Amino acid sequence: MSQPSPTPSEIARQVLTTEGEALHRLARELPGSFDAVTAMLLEVPGRIIVSGMGKSGHVAAKMAATFASTGSPAQTVHPGEASHGDLGMITRADAVILISNSGETKELADMIAHCARFSVPLVAMTRRANSTLAQAADHVLLMPDAREACAIGMAPTTSTTMAMALGDALAVAMMRHRGFDRESFAAFHPGGTLGAQLLRVAAVMHTGDELPVVAADTPMPDVLLIMSQKGFGVALLVEEGRLAGIITDGDLRRNMAGLMDRTAGEVATRAPLTTAPDTLLLEALGVMNDSKRTVLPVTEGAALTGLIHIHDALRAGVA
Repeated sequence: MSQPSPTPSEIARQVLTTEGEALHRLARELPGSFDAVTAMLLEVPGRIIVSGMGKSGHVAAKMAATFASTGSPAQTVHPGEASHGDLGMITRADAVILISNSGETKELADMIAHCARFSVPLVAMTRRANSTLAQAADHVLLMPDAREACAIGMAPTTSTTMAMALGDALAVAMMRHRGFDRESFAAFHPGGTLGAQLLRVAAVMHTGDELPVVAADTPMPDVLLIMSQKGFGVALLVEEGRLAGIITDGDLRRNMAGLMDRTAGEVATRAPLTTAPDTLLLEALGVMNDSKRTVLPVTEGAALTGLIHIHDALRAGVA
């Protein structure tokens, strides 16, 4: 009696288990050349060129993108295009990483020869130490000979997962050694959610003549005019360059009786809630949400340096 076919979920668990075990094995059997490869790539004056054919080419594209976004200039060169002029993209200042599970991908031959001819450092990422690619390389990142996760054991699955993970390990190792921090990451990711999450208050705050600044003795009719002109719905009380208070709609309502006969200093709420220029915009938005405020003065010490409105955060993509 034949066994029932496994369900899609059972197949998925088998694939993930197979690839997960391979990654654990890769961690245990990390190539002995890993430190030397990392050190060499950190010293490359040009770019890291990553290439492979087929699925390995897709892995190469991901690796190059990760390198570039974490402080290590990189690009991909397609092996086929390399043989028709794109070898000119590879200079003596660069280093090349070639990915081939078998190490015998014939389309890589011209790139291998080019590296040898111009003394371009070559790193092989392969599972066969005696392969043509490994023998030609200056460094070999040898991956475990783990079985593919597909039903016939031939489709690149486990092998590409390991290659991609090893590329991530290289990128993170270089990132750490370069001292690549959150600010560096933000510089390379100015758009999208990642960039927005890493923006600082200083990037969006209003400054200078935009600020609705009043003095303690400013008559309230003039204060209202300034609040209307500046469009933030608040006035900032400044004394000798220091933020001394804030006037909001709530302050106006609480002082309706005789309001127009008063001064800014008499109406303002003292010691207002503030933020700093180097605060993450996401954190400042959280403060505004928690305190039910639409604006926050920005100070350094006690000195007023700017003002942010909740709409500034939303326009920047922080939500």
